[in-house]
Amino acid sequence: MSRRKAREMALQALFQLDYNQTDKNEALDAVFSEREGITDNAKLYAQEIVEGTQRNLPQIDEIIANNSTEWKLGRMAGVDRNITRLAIYEMKFGREQLAPNIIINEAVELAKTFGSDESGRFINGILGSLVKNKS
Repeated sequence: MSRRKAREMALQALFQLDYNQTDKNEALDAVFSEREGITDNAKLYAQEIVEGTQRNLPQIDEIIANNSTEWKLGRMAGVDRNITRLAIYEMKFGREQLAPNIIINEAVELAKTFGSDESGRFINGILGSLVKNKS
């Protein structure tokens, strides 16, 4: 299973955690139970993203607020907010340094699958601003 699938599962868990009073392990278990053939590596990467995003959430949300001049965090669609959080975690706090363009591309692909028609452009704008401003 690819990292893209791990990101999808992490997004689904982060979305659950954003809206429900649940624990990260329960959210991840719920997501994992809906899929077959999940590799241990995919589970570990999804878990790393969820835990890292939650651990760094105040800093991540501050970065989003500083790079999203037109939308307040609370007014963003939940899917868009959590895709952006996940991408910023990977850019700024992830254990592995990935090129920003790869992270942005992956975030836009997630937005195409899970978001609205405008999600990809919206997320691309925030993440592009972040890279441009080196915030």
